[in-house]
Amino acid sequence: MNWKRKDLLGLEELSRQEIEFILDTAGSFKEVSTRAVKKVPALRGKTIVNLFFEPSTRTKTSFELAAKRLSADILSFEVSTSSVSKGETIVDTARNIEAMKVDCFIVRHSVSGAPLIISKAVKAAVINAGDGCHEHPTQALLDLFTVKEVFGKISGLNIAIIGDIYHSRVARSNIWGFTKLGAKVTVCGPPTLIPHGVEQTGVSICYSVAEAVKNADIVYLLRIQKERQQENFFPSQAEYRNFFGFDYKKFQFQKNKFFLMHPGPMNRGLEISTESAEKENSLILQQVTNGIAVRMAVLYLTVRQVH
Repeated sequence: MNWKRKDLLGLEELSRQEIEFILDTAGSFKEVSTRAVKKVPALRGKTIVNLFFEPSTRTKTSFELAAKRLSADILSFEVSTSSVSKGETIVDTARNIEAMKVDCFIVRHSVSGAPLIISKAVKAAVINAGDGCHEHPTQALLDLFTVKEVFGKISGLNIAIIGDIYHSRVARSNIWGFTKLGAKVTVCGPPTLIPHGVEQTGVSICYSVAEAVKNADIVYLLRIQKERQQENFFPSQAEYRNFFGFDYKKFQFQKNKFFLMHPGPMNRGLEISTESAEKENSLILQQVTNGIAVRMAVLYLTVRQVH
């Protein structure tokens, strides 16, 4: 197929064919990171801007490396030292930077829909690097890529997503991605952290980690997002850890072999035990590695649409 989108704002709007095309493109780029000279000239002369209004380690660094390995120039925008701190709007910020002839904005913002607003105001490509509680499409794409790398397929697999579903943009993107590619998705967490109507996206709901893990091929653990919780969604961290925290020792009796995933950063000892994070069935670092190839693919496909 021919890729025709200059923006990547979420997986909800993508077709199965588009998602698979990104994954296939990422597969061709993964080999670049194994070379002695980790660089190809695919985006030479292009300028990418990391427009991050929230803290980030993995996503921001991964996009920077992806851009550099495509031979693009990359600028990292520091909100604390910018005119945003003086009251400038995000649209004015983007337009002023675009006037310097940049080709792509990678946007992370605490407000859902911020990348969409910017995409309507600029001609440059816009990639959503996480907006509020809405979506985090490149995280889901690297998760899909990792699962396909391990199993050779996604269709027919059982995916259990456990934790703070309500506040998680990662969960939303993964639900769209995995269901569109034919996986069966179960979400699990305290009732207060399960969004109303989530079953309409095609997922099943359960409130027992043991039940969620029972037939799972992938157990995907989510971070408790303390920064987004303005209310007490559970009595205490100790109670959450007791009922929904993942400790591999609890599930050694399981007959099915499953793999653990986590988008990071991890709250060790809360949603996941240190031993579980370090087990041989953990794909957490493999996810980080694959993030570069996936983001190379997304940059390559979108930026080439900018004229």
